[in-house]
Amino acid sequence: MGRVRMVLARPWVIGVLAVAVCGVGFGLYWFQPWKLWQDETVEEALPGVETSAPPAAAPSEAPSKPPSSAAGGPQTLARGELISHEHTTSGTVKLVRLADGSHVLRLENLDTSNGPDLRVWLTDAPVKEGKAGWHVFDDGKYVSLGKLKGNKGSQNYALSSDVDPSRYTSVSIWCDRFDVSFGAAELARA
Repeated sequence: MGRVRMVLARPWVIGVLAVAVCGVGFGLYWFQPWKLWQDETVEEALPGVETSAPPAAAPSEAPSKPPSSAAGGPQTLARGELISHEHTTSGTVKLVRLADGSHVLRLENLDTSNGPDLRVWLTDAPVKEGKAGWHVFDDGKYVSLGKLKGNKGSQNYALSSDVDPSRYTSVSIWCDRFDVSFGAAELARA
């Protein structure tokens, strides 16, 4: 009788262990907790703006205007400051029209947590402080501009030509896996 119990107990124990290992593996895949300690920094220049230093002007020459204010250069249409939601988030968001007429959403000095499946969303939802703002961005109209390139730094996200930027009033760093905003900014027209 004792032997029968040992034989029956082994498959049960093995089954429980197999389920536990699968559960831990799935949890690690789903939550990716190691990303909380891994930072990805991206430093991109604004398209159409020279980043190298201009040649030194002769003493009699007047200094030239920076490229961003030159005629036909990039123009900031709207801007906002990121506020924290699910994770501490800061930085500046700019909606920029480039010289060729295309539009770019620019994140400057972004600092947020890394996480699984983070996206940059242009939305029509109001930005709310605290927990009230965590889940509002998928309630209305939004367009995903792609995966977040890095959780730190300055980066650009091109808007496709069929996106009318005047129809959107906010930006969210959105975790698509858990349907929650890490941080967001209200866009104030410039």
